[in-house]
Amino acid sequence: MELAKLSWPQVDALDRDTPVIIPVAALEQHGRHMPVFTDSMLLGEIVRRAHESFDGDTLLAPLMWLGNSHHHMDFPGTLSADPRVYLDLLTGLMDNFIRHGFRRILILNGHGGNDVPARQVVFELRQRYRDRKDLLLLAATYWHLADPADRLDELRQQEMGHACEWETSMILALTPELVHDHTAVDPVEFGNPFLPASRGWTMSDRSGPGHVGDAAAASADKGEQLLQVFADGVVALLERVTRWDGRSWEG
Repeated sequence: MELAKLSWPQVDALDRDTPVIIPVAALEQHGRHMPVFTDSMLLGEIVRRAHESFDGDTLLAPLMWLGNSHHHMDFPGTLSADPRVYLDLLTGLMDNFIRHGFRRILILNGHGGNDVPARQVVFELRQRYRDRKDLLLLAATYWHLADPADRLDELRQQEMGHACEWETSMILALTPELVHDHTAVDPVEFGNPFLPASRGWTMSDRSGPGHVGDAAAASADKGEQLLQVFADGVVALLERVTRWDGRSWEG
């Protein structure tokens, strides 16, 4: 069920254990060869596939296209919410659903810069509602929910980059007319940013052209397979949310 298409009495009639999905993405630069709406386009398609194929009810909120993208602000076209404003925004969205009585709520993320804020939000809200044993508050980034290497042998990259083999492939599968000369794009290596420490960075620290990974290796066929792998990963998580017994730690 899409929240945007329901009346308030229809929402009020829903079982409050219905899983709620809040998709969050971004509008930011994706190198010289990709559109700035890449993250939102990809998450929108993955959520659409998962929502249609999931064997059960879900309540799907409209996609939030504004993300925490300050680390891309050196590149024109990027729009970003201030990090602390973004934390408050996600907290408010999730809290709205809690106040309406919903108990199983997932922030589903499609942009790397949103990952830490989303996890912080579910942690803080759980403390606010610490006496509510019936609440399941989750944050997940779609490419962490499935390993494409299990189904795609021909991938060069082993992890998600930025405007990379994976993202470029998926946009080629969706809207190839928005990809520009990706086969001529030189790879930018991931490097080692002081791992296992977590380093503060901006995209210009890592990449002059604004991408990380090997876009030249992308193809529409890989993209179609990647979209389905990630949609299947979302479905698997929703199945776990539905099976949750309403109180336990295990999922």
